[in-house]
Amino acid sequence: MKYFKSLLPFIAGWALLLVTDSFAVISLYNGLLQLALFGVVVGIPIWMTGRMSYVDIGWPLGLIVIGGLTWVLSDGQSWRVALVSVAYIFVGSRMGFGALKLWSMGRLKQEFPRYEYQKQRWVAAGKTNVPLAMQVDALWQGLANASFLAMPAFIIASNSSEHIHILEVVGVLVWGSAFAMESIADFQKLAFLQTMKKAGERNRVCNVGLWKHTRHPNYFAEWMVWNGLIIAAVPSFLNLYGAESLITWLLLGIGLLFASWKMYSTLVFDTGAEPSEYYSVQKRPDYKTYQQTTNMFFPGPNKTLDKP
Repeated sequence: MKYFKSLLPFIAGWALLLVTDSFAVISLYNGLLQLALFGVVVGIPIWMTGRMSYVDIGWPLGLIVIGGLTWVLSDGQSWRVALVSVAYIFVGSRMGFGALKLWSMGRLKQEFPRYEYQKQRWVAAGKTNVPLAMQVDALWQGLANASFLAMPAFIIASNSSEHIHILEVVGVLVWGSAFAMESIADFQKLAFLQTMKKAGERNRVCNVGLWKHTRHPNYFAEWMVWNGLIIAAVPSFLNLYGAESLITWLLLGIGLLFASWKMYSTLVFDTGAEPSEYYSVQKRPDYKTYQQTTNMFFPGPNKTLDKP
């Protein structure tokens, strides 16, 4: 059971969508397509190679599936359907094509460090059957696409109101600002690495631009991208009151909050900041100082080290 415990919240989330009057059909199609996608793009390659890195292809492609199904099957106000569908397709395409580029360059022939770190944690937790643990980990990410990560899209696209709510405007602004921040952070790090390469320097700490204020501006921005979608989904969620049973409606609201929390925990603990820093401390001599002076996740002012 210790191998499969992590799947339970996502199975419950998918089941919740399947019993709703509003989302049963689209959620059935989405769940089946996500499982098929992850089986072919992630599960089989993991089994053949023993590497988890193929998740980085499957997960964003799954977001494109959510966006496509939302566009085709949702019957809410047309501009809402188009807006949220494009948001999912755009983000999924950006990450997915980046991962496919790494695959074409042969970068997936070696396991990404964050997944090596994950394997170490499994063994420490007594999950010695690593091949099984890899398949379960891939499956929960597919089920996440089938459940909580699809909720904002389906809920927003179900709203047929012509009225634009202020929270929808706020959500779109948060989404756009966060996406811009993530892109700027990626550009700044790439420029820093190119500068260090030209200077013949290696294993330097990137602490320029946004990286001065948080050690992981890209992860923080990715979390805020999802928070923007969730904020924009609130008016549509409220609009569902009366269309679903009270318990179902309340559970959908909890599901939106869980999506934010799970994305945060994933980006900080599971495959994000924590595993990244485990290797950065080993590779970069100045990284411990960087940890002491710069916030890990939330942007903020630098801290001054006390002089001995």
